[in-house]
Amino acid sequence: MKFGKEFESQMVQEWQKAYMDYNGLKTVLKDILRFKQGNASTPESSTARGSLKRRMSLYRAFSGLNNRYRNSPRKNDDEVILVDEVQQDGSELGPYQTTFLKPCEIGGECEPVFFRRLDDEFNKVISFYKGKVEEMIEEANELSKQMDALIALRMKVHNPMMKFDKAALEKLTSNSSTGTKSGSMHMNVIQEVEMSGERHMDDEIQETVETSGVHKRGKVVSIQGFRPASLEVLDHVKLNITPETPVSTLKKILTSDVALSFTKKELRKAEERMIQAFIEFYRKLQLLKRYCFLNLLAFSKIMKKYDKIASRKASKTYMELVENSYLGSSDEVSKLMERVEVTFIERFANGNHRKGLKILRPKTKREKHRITFSLGFFSGCSLAFVAAIVVLVHARGILRSQGRDRYMENIFPLYTLFGFIVLHMLMYSANIFFWRHYRVNYSFIFGFKQGTELGYREVFLLSSGLAVLAFACVISNLDMEMDPGGSIFRVLTELVPLGLLTVVILITICPLNIIYRSSRFFLLRCAFRCLCAPLYKVTLPDFFLADQLTSQVPAIRSLQFYVCYYGWGYFRKNSNNGCRGSDVYQAFYFIVAIIPYWSRLIQCLRRLVEEKDVMHGLNGLKYFSIVVALVMKTGNELKMGMMTWKIMAIVSSAVATIFATYWDLVIDWGLLRRNSINPWLRDKLLVPNRGVYVVAMVMNVLLRLAWMQSVLGLTETPVLHRQALIAIVACLEIIRRGIWNFFRLENEHLNNVGKYRAFKSVPLPFNYDNDEDRDD
Repeated sequence: MKFGKEFESQMVQEWQKAYMDYNGLKTVLKDILRFKQGNASTPESSTARGSLKRRMSLYRAFSGLNNRYRNSPRKNDDEVILVDEVQQDGSELGPYQTTFLKPCEIGGECEPVFFRRLDDEFNKVISFYKGKVEEMIEEANELSKQMDALIALRMKVHNPMMKFDKAALEKLTSNSSTGTKSGSMHMNVIQEVEMSGERHMDDEIQETVETSGVHKRGKVVSIQGFRPASLEVLDHVKLNITPETPVSTLKKILTSDVALSFTKKELRKAEERMIQAFIEFYRKLQLLKRYCFLNLLAFSKIMKKYDKIASRKASKTYMELVENSYLGSSDEVSKLMERVEVTFIERFANGNHRKGLKILRPKTKREKHRITFSLGFFSGCSLAFVAAIVVLVHARGILRSQGRDRYMENIFPLYTLFGFIVLHMLMYSANIFFWRHYRVNYSFIFGFKQGTELGYREVFLLSSGLAVLAFACVISNLDMEMDPGGSIFRVLTELVPLGLLTVVILITICPLNIIYRSSRFFLLRCAFRCLCAPLYKVTLPDFFLADQLTSQVPAIRSLQFYVCYYGWGYFRKNSNNGCRGSDVYQAFYFIVAIIPYWSRLIQCLRRLVEEKDVMHGLNGLKYFSIVVALVMKTGNELKMGMMTWKIMAIVSSAVATIFATYWDLVIDWGLLRRNSINPWLRDKLLVPNRGVYVVAMVMNVLLRLAWMQSVLGLTETPVLHRQALIAIVACLEIIRRGIWNFFRLENEHLNNVGKYRAFKSVPLPFNYDNDEDRDD
């Protein structure tokens, strides 16, 4: 792989504008090469250039110019560039500026342009790197204060009767040094105040940074490291616990901060928060270190290309500057990484080096061959089952049999649930494939734990496996239905779909570490938070999943049919007339369809209250219009023939469709920009072919009009049964949602890129009093 592609693949995508523009500099080098080749093709120009070079060499030899510039920064006659750091008005040194010492040779004006562009990129990289290092140092200082509070809390929890003063600390330390035995209760406290293994590291960091320094407003910022806890720190902190349960959310409304009560539960929560904060901070340092390394390598590569194309020897001079600059000589990030490793291993891994580094450095997920083989096997089996079902239906004339309507009304809705789930998983698998292809950081956006996110192969494997189970049950059900002696097995025949649903539910909630437990539990947590809205703080995975559920209304209604068909015992009679005619069933037919949209409405209202953004209120109004349209459309389905319901369904559905379509294209996708450099699209596009966006917008509009089949009375055709038509319309909505997923996340990714957001914010466990900060 060429370096340009490797360089792009290794970038932190949210920082891509802060990296050196390697491709842009390569374009300038190509201009130099074309100029050189054009001049080389002219004999007169090459002869004149050679004679001019000889005359200049003789002139320098006999004019004494060599002696005049012997003490200048220019080392010899082959020197091509001179790089200086510009002095600003203040005490700080400004950006680097390169002087090209041989103008109008070989490359013409392209070479000075190249070095001006190179200086701009180098100064941009240094400025960004300095800013990020300063942010890391400030965050390290904050983590140091948090560790002080955590260590003090540990000491208090282990020994509640202990008084926090310096005399107690000195007494404990002296007892520890003389070997005095204080009892089992005091041992944990003594271990907390012993910091001998860390003090040496703190001194080393302090000495190193003082010699190198971080220029910030003319001062040197030193890294203090994570120091021993002050015993009075608990008098100035309060516990900061983000609401995690509905009960804690209600308590949050009454009290803004939680006072420390020195319980083990508080300690455990604080430790969990600190572990997450350390892991995320260490990941930031890793990415920043990789940013530094990749840019150093890119500058080296581009200068070697320049030397080769222009036949110069400028790379050594420029790379000496790069290596001596802040980008190449600073080691604050490496020292901070060492500090974090030492502290984390000692404080959170009981000194187990391997365990601590395993938590801090999760291994990259590897693609396994057995996954590829398994998904191929299950996909082949699914196709074979589809062919078998088609042959059975055609050979036995099931479509022309008397039990056709009964099967379509009773059994077919039970199996469509699995069809909807499989199709949604296939669309999600395709989304992941294209997100990875276009380098959308979906793992960071969704907040997946590093190394546990599912790839498109894993999702495809799960969907194909579920499809195999569903098709196998369909074939077994058909065999038992068509068997002449099938009346004996009628109850067993009716229970096949319920058995499949039970297997799927048990796998989903299985606590064993099988079948991607981390992803299953992540899905269950998000689903629970959606159901409990607005008692949880709304995050992107929560409202993204709620949006997916709005496209699975037919699947939710299938679950309702499962409850009625099996719970009320209608499966024994092989009839659902009791369900369809029940007032309770019809009432819940309204309610279950509204639940996903109501959940999104409540989420929007909570975000409106918390973030004070009017756009969330407008988004909530959009979902309210959809709720109204859904009620009217459902009423029209249940009250067939009533013109009033039909008119209300048409009007409300039209308003909701226009509102939702505009929101999809303009807000969620960021398209239809009038003044964009891409006509009616965004300024920044990940897909090179603009026609893809046009086709997606048209398909979004057309697929949103699928509701017309119900309000216009197209509930059944001579070819398709009513249940089959409902399933097809539901599948079209799932396909529309899959298309929406890609462009919604693309827009979110581009927003993160525009704001350089590459990390998630981890709430810290303690809040320090503002009075103390003001006194300091």
